[in-house]
Amino acid sequence: QVQLVESGGGLVQSGESRRLSCVASGEYRNLQQVYWYRQTPGNQRELIASLTTSHVTNYAASVKGRFTISSDWKDTVYLQMSGLTPEDTALYSCRVMIIDHEGDAKNYWGQGTRVTVSS
Repeated sequence: QVQLVESGGGLVQSGESRRLSCVASGEYRNLQQVYWYRQTPGNQRELIASLTTSHVTNYAASVKGRFTISSDWKDTVYLQMSGLTPEDTALYSCRVMIIDHEGDAKNYWGQGTRVTVSS
């Protein structure tokens, strides 16, 4: 079993930057793909960034050019956010695809960290 814990959320001013972290713990061989999502009340969870070990990234149009996803491919995924606006206020959560010791790919989710951007 793998656990994910996000951190770095909080209250920020509009225009500021913030870095979120997602740390994986447990038994696995390596991270294979990593993702960040966000969800606002009454809305579905939205995929905003993804990254593969081949360094292929994808971003939602709403964050492209402002957010950057990265990983150390050991246990940590980051989301660097800049130029934050009140529209970025949401619960941010990560998902990782890991390769376990049997060579199988499995997905795990974190509980999320809340970011509130004040105007």
